[in-house]
Amino acid sequence: MWPTDADSLVAFQKELALTAPDPVALDSSTATIGGCWVCLPRGVSGPGTDHDPAWCAAIAMRQGRVIEQRVVKGTATAPYLPGLMALRLGPLMETAVRTLSVRLDVLLLDATAHDHPRRAGLALHLGAELDIPTIGVTHRPLAGHGEWPSSQRGATSPLRIGNAVVGCWLRTQPDLRPLAVHPGWRIGLATAVDVVTQSTRVRRTPEPLRQARELARRARSRQNS
Repeated sequence: MWPTDADSLVAFQKELALTAPDPVALDSSTATIGGCWVCLPRGVSGPGTDHDPAWCAAIAMRQGRVIEQRVVKGTATAPYLPGLMALRLGPLMETAVRTLSVRLDVLLLDATAHDHPRRAGLALHLGAELDIPTIGVTHRPLAGHGEWPSSQRGATSPLRIGNAVVGCWLRTQPDLRPLAVHPGWRIGLATAVDVVTQSTRVRRTPEPLRQARELARRARSRQNS
């Protein structure tokens, strides 16, 4: 469910953080991997509003090839509030992913999961709503801390909140800035690293997420042209 106010979302996040469904086993070389990305209007400053237009793209890839893609135009459902991104974008992202006719084995999105003040970021929440394994991939942690890994491709180092490992840094390309990987719904950390690594053979950003980002940006540009 998608709570409609901050207090309800905080309470739900606390409940969600206590769930521990069994993680799935995935073969990233044959899995159907999705990507979901939301674009908001250019030039929006501050927290935005609960009626900002938004373009959400969802794609499905298998063995490096896009097999389906969809874009949904909608609106944000709340201003931006730290740690409450689900309130602003969760419903639109769920709608976009549900327009895909293929069943995803795993979904990548630009959000955190256990690396969150209440250990239940949007990557975890969306996966639970869809009942699809999810992996968050971000440029930086939200609440976790950890030193960068060594510079070779595939190197990792843990992200921790206190003594708990909540994700990891992953070097997807040699000598480039690492990405933060956040295992979400029904995904273990090792599987998340494998999926992201196998999805970034050429570029720094995983291809399903990059393709979704480009699709959402093109939809925004067409709307504004």
